[in-house]
Amino acid sequence: MSEPLWTPSPERADSTRMAAFHRLANASYGAAADTPEDLWRWSVTDKDAFWGAVWDFHGIIGHRGEPVLLDADRMPGARWFPDARLNFAENLLRRRDDRVAMIFRCEDRIRREVTWRELYDTTSRIAAALRAAGIRPGDRVAAYIPNVPEAMMYMLAAASIGATVSTASPDFGVQGVLDRFGQIEPRVLLAADGYFYNGKPHSRLERLSEILANLPTVETAVVLPYMGPAPALSEIPNAHVWEDFLSPHPAGDIDFEPLPFDHPLYILFSSGTTGAPKCIVQGAGGVLLQHVKEQQLHADVRADDRVFYFTTCGWMMWNWLATTLAAEATVVLYDGSPFYPDGDVIFDYADEIGMTLLGVSAKFLDASNKAGLRPRETHDLSSVRTLCSTGSVLVPEGFDYAYEHIKRDVHLASVSGGTDLCACFVGGNPVLPVYRGEIQAPALGMDVDVWDDDGRSIRGERGELVCKSAFPSVPLRFWGDDDGSRLKAAYFDMYPGVWRHGDWMEWTENGGAIIHGRSDATLNSGGVRIGTAEIYRQVERLPEIIESIVIGQLWENDTRIVLFVRLAEGCRLDEELKTRLRDVIRTDASPRHVPARILAVDDIPRTKSGKIVELAVRAVVQGEPVKNMEALANPEALELFRDRPELAE
Repeated sequence: MSEPLWTPSPERADSTRMAAFHRLANASYGAAADTPEDLWRWSVTDKDAFWGAVWDFHGIIGHRGEPVLLDADRMPGARWFPDARLNFAENLLRRRDDRVAMIFRCEDRIRREVTWRELYDTTSRIAAALRAAGIRPGDRVAAYIPNVPEAMMYMLAAASIGATVSTASPDFGVQGVLDRFGQIEPRVLLAADGYFYNGKPHSRLERLSEILANLPTVETAVVLPYMGPAPALSEIPNAHVWEDFLSPHPAGDIDFEPLPFDHPLYILFSSGTTGAPKCIVQGAGGVLLQHVKEQQLHADVRADDRVFYFTTCGWMMWNWLATTLAAEATVVLYDGSPFYPDGDVIFDYADEIGMTLLGVSAKFLDASNKAGLRPRETHDLSSVRTLCSTGSVLVPEGFDYAYEHIKRDVHLASVSGGTDLCACFVGGNPVLPVYRGEIQAPALGMDVDVWDDDGRSIRGERGELVCKSAFPSVPLRFWGDDDGSRLKAAYFDMYPGVWRHGDWMEWTENGGAIIHGRSDATLNSGGVRIGTAEIYRQVERLPEIIESIVIGQLWENDTRIVLFVRLAEGCRLDEELKTRLRDVIRTDASPRHVPARILAVDDIPRTKSGKIVELAVRAVVQGEPVKNMEALANPEALELFRDRPELAE
């Protein structure tokens, strides 16, 4: 067994929220758990007691009721807290004083702080304005907006009413937004006039006009002036400037709707390999319990902590970060490039305000290392207790960098989960040691395992990451999937009744986990999961392209997007066509979808039923064996992808 990189002192471990919960579980809920591993085992075998304890320990505001769980053997289909009534926003707006609730920075341009009183009062005004606009429980509202305080205020206001919220980052193109919001038919859309990135302003008013022209269900558009003075909106129908929308409504008490545990809170989007993005409906109670458990137990977040995660409103970590308000912690927001005006900006921010949890992507740590940043020598990070990493795999060298050059006495919590569940399967544990290259442990309440293709549990080798029994944030449904068939196909087809996540994972001898990347064709580049279908939709609009196939190639501790195209007769893949391909993807999908390499091929392998085989192409590119060759109609086409010199540079 290897030596740990970090071990909490006995005093530190004993003072954590995790240790306090462990004591409560033993004293009041019959856990009889001697070790952290025993506590996890109890949490997945006695779900009623465990999730009831999570509710009680975190002081969830609402009526809990009994029982905790019905139909526990069904996934999907288990029913959590069927008699409960709660309001998500009420659990986040516990304070109304003059302490700081939010801190915000936009590159080197904007600096703001919002008190708990200001947060509550502004949320009350937005809620009143939404009610005046006719918003009722179950209505959908959406936001196309940077990571600004108003985005979270808007979410809280909508949640207080019982509306269902969806958000998208302003770097998404028109089609990317319509592919998402067009399915869920929002009645109100909040948008900013633009955003800043890498020191440059990017207006979004023209795109907003086009989006609204194709979203007929939007009755009210609210535009937040972010780039400067309030813009003229005469050309945008049903549009109101932010302050005009709020001005008729003074601050007051919020009328929090008491709602069922599984009332729809969020619709998140996870794009796959076919069709438009999946619209994943998440229930308020499941999200709340998962997040308070992860934040206050696994990340040891406490009242008045300052919690930062680098994210946009288009990633589930924005939703996760918002819930830290339930711990009465200060949410720390940043909008813009994490390397502008230089690579120190995030570490400067942590030093300046005294962050206690610093959350970034594995790609950020890798880039900081390559840039030669040594924040342990240049910054005061004494306040940082927890350094979180997620998005993509944190490789062993990333652990080395964190402890050698960021901070030695820090809990490095590498975590892995996903948009699909709006939570983590495996992650940090503040009472356990950290080993190089390993995620520490399965999350409490998550019945995680590694299975082979035949559904047998395996250790010490790579297999499918599965969750064997129900958890509260299993999606309620996909929007528009009335019979549940798409939900079952997405997660439960391979092992009926068991969640198959689509990640390769391996258990270690230390009891931790290593994620080895995706086991399906979803891309994960720079920590952002991308569906290949969104790229195909843009690429194949060009007349020069007959068809295409896109894969994620493992490259420099990350995954880069590689696009292969089959060209129409007489066309060639020159730099002009590559530029047009990248431009159409960047404009109509997002910058994150743009491939790092574009190559031409004469044929694309497919199954006998005509489906292109992304996994087989990825395996050939990475020098791995190809499974199910007998299912291919044209297996010889795979040779067109082997040993391409362009993919070695």
